[in-house]
Amino acid sequence: MKLKYLVIGSIIGLSGLTACEDQLNYQEYATLDKEYISQNYLNVGGLVTNIYTQLDADWGNYGGATLASACDEAEYVWSNSTVHDFYNGAWSASNPISSTWSKNYTAIQQCNMFLEEYLGLTFPELRLNSDYEAQMFRYNNYENEVRFLRAYFYFNLARQYGDVPLVTKVPSTDEVNSLTRTPVQEVFQFIIDECDAIVKKIPADYTKLGTNALPDGKPETARANRLAVLALKARTALYAASPLFNPEQTGDLWKKAAEANKAVIDSCAKYEYKLESYDKLWGAENYSAKEMIFLCRSSKVSNSFEGYNFPVGVEGGKSGNCPTQTLVDAYEMQSTGKLWNEDGSGYSENDPYADRDPRFALCIAKNGDEKWPSYNTAPLQIYYGGVNGEPLSGATPTGYYLKKYCDASINLTAASSSSKWHSWITFRLGEFYLNYAEAVAHYTGKVDQPLPGDQNPLTARQAVDIIRDRAKMPALRDEVLNLDVFWKRYKNERMVELAFEGHRFWDVRRWKEGDVLKKITLMKITRNSNGTFNFKREERQRSWEDKMYLFPIPQSETVKNPNLGQNPGW
Repeated sequence: MKLKYLVIGSIIGLSGLTACEDQLNYQEYATLDKEYISQNYLNVGGLVTNIYTQLDADWGNYGGATLASACDEAEYVWSNSTVHDFYNGAWSASNPISSTWSKNYTAIQQCNMFLEEYLGLTFPELRLNSDYEAQMFRYNNYENEVRFLRAYFYFNLARQYGDVPLVTKVPSTDEVNSLTRTPVQEVFQFIIDECDAIVKKIPADYTKLGTNALPDGKPETARANRLAVLALKARTALYAASPLFNPEQTGDLWKKAAEANKAVIDSCAKYEYKLESYDKLWGAENYSAKEMIFLCRSSKVSNSFEGYNFPVGVEGGKSGNCPTQTLVDAYEMQSTGKLWNEDGSGYSENDPYADRDPRFALCIAKNGDEKWPSYNTAPLQIYYGGVNGEPLSGATPTGYYLKKYCDASINLTAASSSSKWHSWITFRLGEFYLNYAEAVAHYTGKVDQPLPGDQNPLTARQAVDIIRDRAKMPALRDEVLNLDVFWKRYKNERMVELAFEGHRFWDVRRWKEGDVLKKITLMKITRNSNGTFNFKREERQRSWEDKMYLFPIPQSETVKNPNLGQNPGW
């Protein structure tokens, strides 16, 4: 019997599987025949691999553009990208832009299939193998991994659409087209409950299992472990407490969010995860950084992200996701800890990049930068008329190019082309210090008050300062004792720390602060005859409507199943 995966609103037949993650230590296979899969431990592992391959990673999902270019972090240079539809009035139920609905329900259906059909196998052909017990240990753990993955896919759906159908079994064809949507808080609670159910069952560290450990002993940051489960629960709890999904601002939800995120911090300390240098967060070896909790690794070495984002004017570069001045302005002055436009900041209009938060230089390429990328022998000329500036076709419209997630050592020249591994950050420790700060401040109403009864007390202010200290930025000033001031500084810190990691687009939505997306600020640079430069800010308007807090249910799905309804305004 060939298996068919039922997707909400449609039926999709999958004829083959490929492992996108070579380092997951599973085997590829090319059939979905149930009898075949059940015959062999490696075949079942291949099915789990296929589910892992459907994890999200934003290497330019919108024709080269990332979601950063759909919010105020960046502007995508090329007009043919669908990312522009998020803010140019073209977004609609008939043009849903995103494929999250179909992709995640396909993955969920595979999870449900595995949990229904492939548990309790004994693989008698392996009994005489010396590593039989180890293989069975890994097989029995697949259930925990698959439950985690299913919960993660549901988080993606709830974050994007709000109420969604919650399906935990393989539905019949008739059931598929009559499903109704489950309230979003119930979906969030399902995710949290699943995490609670498996957290003590799933290994904390795959490299410390003795004879049950995988043979190569590599860090398994691409494989769900106990910390990944805690991280998913914590992020879910934060979203559940946020204004978009918690309009009455129920304090209990903020308490649960604070507790869940503190549990990640405490567990990271227990398992020796820690913050390291910020520049270790990307690059071919970022999976080995001690901060990384869970990553989605690429299927093969590549240079496509660099091709999308290296500067125009550098051989092989196509520009792409260009950081905005809006983002640049979020990087404080290092000496004073003040924003550029605050009194006493030390900002100079003639030297606007001096003394900035060190994270700025690590994430953003500016006019005059040398060796970006490494094979580029000339300083970047982003000013009007420069080698990398307007009016050159494809030149940055914002005054900047992207560094973060780009590997400077990759060469795009025809004669010396090179590629590297890339790993998308799903969960890292830095996020959870910030998540906790947000949650505990909302719950207690205080910046310097930890969770009551916490054995390892940590205040919101201290949590943010830990992130700032890693970046070599001064501690928050006493002015943040005012909760409104703290909230402003917190949002700024989050924008800087998590830039281009896929958070900002969702943050402004869960906070219900979408109005900030109505415009972005750009920097226009001109060169004077004496070699100095003029820097002029310009604003660009974008479309925003409150219906955009949630995505439209794709029209193709509501036509098949009218019970789904539609999100307000769409």
